[in-house]
Amino acid sequence: MGDQGQGVGVEPARQPLTAAAAREMTAGLREAMDDVRRCVAVLAARVRDAHAARVWLPLGFTSWESYCSAEFGISRAQAYRLLDVARALAAIHRAVAAGTEMSRTRDTDPAATAALDYGLSQRALIDVCAHSSDVAELITLRLAMRVHSGLKALDELAVRAVVRQAVRDVRTVPPPPSPAPPASADPSADPTLTALRRVVDDLAANAHAIGELMLEAAPAHLSDTDAADVLAPLCDAIGKPLDHALAARRYAISGDRRALRGTVL
Repeated sequence: MGDQGQGVGVEPARQPLTAAAAREMTAGLREAMDDVRRCVAVLAARVRDAHAARVWLPLGFTSWESYCSAEFGISRAQAYRLLDVARALAAIHRAVAAGTEMSRTRDTDPAATAALDYGLSQRALIDVCAHSSDVAELITLRLAMRVHSGLKALDELAVRAVVRQAVRDVRTVPPPPSPAPPASADPSADPTLTALRRVVDDLAANAHAIGELMLEAAPAHLSDTDAADVLAPLCDAIGKPLDHALAARRYAISGDRRALRGTVL
């Protein structure tokens, strides 16, 4: 009987699809998904512009959330999620603009460039909003490394791949393990100290990611002196202190946070 008779809404059996028909249907799905992602980019740009212009005031609303509730019927949480998406995408776009010459990546009008489609979902942008500076730093560094290595003609597909990889890396970084507290520690630890430790852990995780990128340009077999010669032009291009880059590289090699003392930490 299979799954027949489990509900009155069962669709009639269809003829099996040919491979060509299945491929055509898949292409339609992909096009629809791409349209959704492009809509996210356009929506984010318009949300950012509307919020920056304080669009609610001329319309008689007292706040962004009251404006969104009345005009679009969305909750306060949804209203601020839209801002999170807009801010994350703006940070990504600034990093792309800083890491490339935009005229070489997308030769179109300014409005289209502002809504450059990176193929990112709304969920992905929300996930990295709190770490948008880390994403931006990875994007800027990776684009600069490509230019530094001689790949100067960065087309839109190359930029898109760099952006998506940076977002994926930040989304998938596992949280650093929390060290076990001493046996005599008070369970109700100072929340300020706990928050500070979390910040330090985030800085170390970001430094490790930067260090791995530095190792791509200056492999581990190079001494610090030789690595400095390789990394100096790259650091000049991205405005990163050379000593920070070398410290991050040492941390990526050793895994010892003491390598970051006096620089990142």
